Amino acid sequence: MAVESPCISICKFDEKTGLCIGCLRTKEECRQWKKMKDKHRARVIDERPWRKAKLKKHKK
Repeated sequence: MAVESPCISICKFDEKTGLCIGCLRTKEECRQWKKMKDKHRARVIDERPWRKAKLKKHKK
């Protein structure tokens, strides 16, 4: 696997966004991570700043 999993073993999902508060992936992305192509994994990683902002916005 060229793109490592961003998992930090928190695994709690925000109800509003559907994102994990630890790794910022959706449940489906977590499930499919090992089957994803590196291109898709890289996109998920690249979206982390946007996902973090989305999570922060919805926590208010």
